[in-house]
Order: sequence, then structure tokens, then C-alpha cells
Amino acid sequence: MASTSAPRNNAAYGRITSAASTLYSDNQTLIAEIRKATIMTKEVAVDFERDNKSEEVKELEDGLLELVKASDECTRLSNAIQSVGNEYQPGDGLTNFSKLFDDKIERLKADSSSVSQNHPWLRQFREAIWNVHHAGQPMPGEEQEDIVMTSTECNLLNTKCPLTGKPVTELAEPVRSMDCKHIYEKKPIMQHIRSKVAQGRCPVAGCPKKLQADRVVCDPLLLIEIDELRSMSKQHARDDVIEDFTQLDEED
Repeated sequence: MASTSAPRNNAAYGRITSAASTLYSDNQTLIAEIRKATIMTKEVAVDFERDNKSEEVKELEDGLLELVKASDECTRLSNAIQSVGNEYQPGDGLTNFSKLFDDKIERLKADSSSVSQNHPWLRQFREAIWNVHHAGQPMPGEEQEDIVMTSTECNLLNTKCPLTGKPVTELAEPVRSMDCKHIYEKKPIMQHIRSKVAQGRCPVAGCPKKLQADRVVCDPLLLIEIDELRSMSKQHARDDVIEDFTQLDEED
């Protein structure tokens, strides 16, 4: 009599990985909504700062800190979901998924610290507020170089497609690997994954990950982060023009 355990295990594995992928995607959508909320909070705070309403700005900064904490919690949850889905191995006995998930969450919490005052979203908020009345000046406790670093800081792992060389802000169909987080133009990376020569390896130099077509996607947060990078680049260009005019005035 043929054993039915293997087909049953394969079916269970397929259901678990599919469920994990769906939950991960849903959670990424939530993180994207939180990010939108932080951007809106920053814009409102800038308006309050222009009107010298410091108390309202402080309240919004406290609210932003809570959003950052919520985003970090969601990120840990996403990582735990993804990890359990990737590491699950069917066996003859019942799997205690609740324990697997709780253990993974605890390990991720142990590896992470409390929300840093240097979190990029918090730093960008404070810089935007400072620039209302002190544009081009270092924030208290920072040097001129810190201004450049903060202004150009973004959450994207790479800012150019490794296959086309195009900036990610100019990609027609940007996609990101769920595994290594690198960003590519969709059509070239799909051709690369199918290539026998490349064998599915990530084309970013030094990246050891092998890519799977169904795990290279345009996740909900990607377009927001690309748009944010585009805005920061435009702002940086405007600041450079202002600085050039200032130098010309000084020379005159």
C-alpha cells in the first residue's frame, strides 16, 4: 500500500507557506499606511511650526514616536511570519505553530532595542521642523556633515537597479525581493531569474540570495519609499541652488 504521508505533508507545507505569504503582505500594507501617517504628521507639524505653535508640534512629535513604535512592532511581526513560513518543515506529528511564532517574536524582540532617538523617521521629522526657521544650519549637537546625511537618508537598500543602472526613482516597474530587500526593474530581473547562467542569484555584488519570481514584488511600502527619496532628492537640489546663490552674494 502506497504511503500518503508525503502528499499530505506537501499539501500542508503549501498551505502554510501560502498563509504566511498572505499575512506578510497584509502586514506590509499596514506598515505602508503607518508610513503615510508619519509623512502627514510631519507636514502638519511643519505648518504648526511656521505659526510658532510649539505645543502642537511637541504633541505631534509624541504621536510620531508612537507610530514609529507601532511600525517596529509590525516589522517584527512581518519578520516572524516570514521566518515561520520559510522554516516550517512538515513532520508526522502536529506542529505547535503558536509556540513557533511566540518563540520567534521573543527572539526578534531580544535582538532589537527600544526606539532610537536616531530613528530615520524621527530624525526626518525633527529636521523638517528645524528647517522652518533655521534652513541650512546644523541642528543643536550636529555638525554640517550630519545635515547632509540626514537629508539624503532613506530606507532603500539600493538606489539604482543593478541590472539597468537606472536610479530607482526612474524605474517604470520597481520591484523588491522579499528576501534580500534589493530593488530592481521588473522585466530585466524576471529575465535574470529565468537565465540559466545567473541561476536566480541576486545581481547585486556580494549578495548571496537566490531569487524566486513570486518573491520579487512591488510591496506596498516600496512606492512610498521611492516617492520619499524622489522628494528628498528635489529638496537637496533646491538647497544646493540656494547655497550657490549665497556664495555668489558673499563673493560680490
